[in-house]
Amino acid sequence: MEHEDKHSELEIIRESVIKLCADFPNEYWRELDRERGYPTEFVQALTDAGYLGCLIPEEYGGSNLGIREAAVILQTIHRSGGNGAACHAQMYIMGALLRHGNDQQKQAYLPDIAAGKRRLQAFGVTEPTSGTDTSRIRTWAERDGDEYVVNGQKVWTSRAEHSDLMLLLARTSERGSGPKPHDGMSLFIVEMDEALGNGIEIKPIRAMLNHNSTEVFFDNLRVPAKNLIGEEGKGFRYILDGMNAERILIAHECIGDARWFIEKASTYAKERVVFDRPIGQNQGIQFPIATSYAETEAAALMSAKAAQMFDAGQSCGAEANMAKLLASEAAWKAADACMQTFGGFAFAEEYDIERKFRETRLYRTAPISTNLILSYIAEHVLGMPRSF
Repeated sequence: MEHEDKHSELEIIRESVIKLCADFPNEYWRELDRERGYPTEFVQALTDAGYLGCLIPEEYGGSNLGIREAAVILQTIHRSGGNGAACHAQMYIMGALLRHGNDQQKQAYLPDIAAGKRRLQAFGVTEPTSGTDTSRIRTWAERDGDEYVVNGQKVWTSRAEHSDLMLLLARTSERGSGPKPHDGMSLFIVEMDEALGNGIEIKPIRAMLNHNSTEVFFDNLRVPAKNLIGEEGKGFRYILDGMNAERILIAHECIGDARWFIEKASTYAKERVVFDRPIGQNQGIQFPIATSYAETEAAALMSAKAAQMFDAGQSCGAEANMAKLLASEAAWKAADACMQTFGGFAFAEEYDIERKFRETRLYRTAPISTNLILSYIAEHVLGMPRSF
């Protein structure tokens, strides 16, 4: 009975998000992609509907929902032809503040985030010289009385220009000062509206897809010590809590993308006539689409399992990583099959396929690459020697 109630609740959320997305058709996303714009109206609509505050407890004005509900929201956005990347970080980086922030920090930020008065959508972690090896970040936060003075640089910091708050990971002691390479990093809440032009400079990065990515430069940025989350030197442990959530949510976005591509391809294959027969009658067209369907549904099962385990408080690192791996690969293959099915028309902007093709390719690379997930499975699941 409980399972049926949960299924019904998820269906209600899905139907509501479909209705919301109908107000933001393909033309809306196409124009944003052309102009490299930010979907302000769409994000506001999600906020007003309470979706971006879904993981925030009710006592702070949120909906107190779980990862499964958040996953349905993002999957449905992508299934409808949109893109949740403009705001999905507000869901998955929330965990660091929820689990490790103190009462004063939660009271100061969560109600405003839930109400849409402030956005927490920027995550300052990756740096030009460190890449995936987070232990080698160089951005430094030096304690100075009741403040920290921050100097350094971040890259691929998406939504920095459209966020009021940033979670910033910086070193507060040298690498090697603790027993583990990731010791000595601390996590801060940075109030972007106050810091911009006063210690922070943001430079947009024009990339293959419209992801609102930026470089962020820190020049003697002063951050109040009260904005330190948890204990100094343990910041990396705090962001680890959000990484499983991130992988699970992005896996569901990929499932939404894959299903969008499969529906597009299969519908077009039945309608498009070449050599006096629908192209979908040809097995050369049928088989890639059918294979993508099977792979997508299998990835969806793993993604759903990971979300259920996360909400149950179970250890789900392997499942979250496998979900992201399988879903991103399924989405990419579905995208390629769709491109092949449409032929030349797939490259035309008006069909939206080339836009979604570019968007879905990202997730084989970021937020964690396919190879690193395979390394994780080999080492932590199969017990093989660490390869790096």
